[in-house]
Amino acid sequence: MATTTCEIAPANPVEQFLRTDRIPHIWCPGCGIGTSVNCFTRALIELDADLDKIAVVSGIGCSGRVAGYLKLDSFHTTHGRAIPFATGLKLARPELTVVVYSGDGDLFAIGGNHFIHAARRNIDLKVICINNFIYGMTGGQVAPTTPVSAIATTTPFGSFEPPFNLPQLAEAAGATFVARWTTYHVRQLTRTIKEMLKRKGFSFIEVLSPCPTLFQRRNKQGDGLAAMKMYKQLSKTRNGAPTAETAIEQGKPIIVGKFVDIERPSYLGSMEQMLSSRLGDRYVHVENLEWH
Repeated sequence: MATTTCEIAPANPVEQFLRTDRIPHIWCPGCGIGTSVNCFTRALIELDADLDKIAVVSGIGCSGRVAGYLKLDSFHTTHGRAIPFATGLKLARPELTVVVYSGDGDLFAIGGNHFIHAARRNIDLKVICINNFIYGMTGGQVAPTTPVSAIATTTPFGSFEPPFNLPQLAEAAGATFVARWTTYHVRQLTRTIKEMLKRKGFSFIEVLSPCPTLFQRRNKQGDGLAAMKMYKQLSKTRNGAPTAETAIEQGKPIIVGKFVDIERPSYLGSMEQMLSSRLGDRYVHVENLEWH
């Protein structure tokens, strides 16, 4: 009687980070959000991070579902309010690494004011923005990042509004770490997330991601694979490039890399310095508090 050998597929190292009871996910075929999550979780693995000290906060939108799928302490907040929630969490529990994971519409339209003030204050948050150039979950409306001439449901003849250059905006507002990659650049993105997680201060990574269902279909750019080929063809790595030179135009080179990496006092550091100088021995430093 012939015997058969049962081959056991190797475990996916990322699966330990997922709430598998919530799978299948809502993301469309070819969407790059899942790829970015893979990079994020692999960064955690390579850092051997203490998962009890990681918290993920997201807002509303396709990228906002990341908080719901990750098996970490996570908060799926209201539209545009991920950064205020994350700020409160970081101030209350400064020992935590707080990651804000959301989309371009959530972070830079309704949430834009929160972004610039968190960067100005240099609050120790790690912000990952999935930029697919459109409102994906709500029907494909024009977004603050939609390139000029691109078609959206609210701009059927092409967008005429100049889009935000997100790295330039982040640097101008005061971010101390600014980078951009695409979902084609998985190794570079993983490495940059690792670097961001190890540093202090307001840090920002823009991740350019396909939206085959709405943005690419309307703009006749093909499917998710076509987007990967486009990213490979057009992306030019320029670490340290002036952020004023990183604007995105359809069909033009896409500048990727790490653009800003500086040090300046964080919000908590500045607050403690001020209170310590004013109150002297009466002030109890945050790091000396015990949490139960």
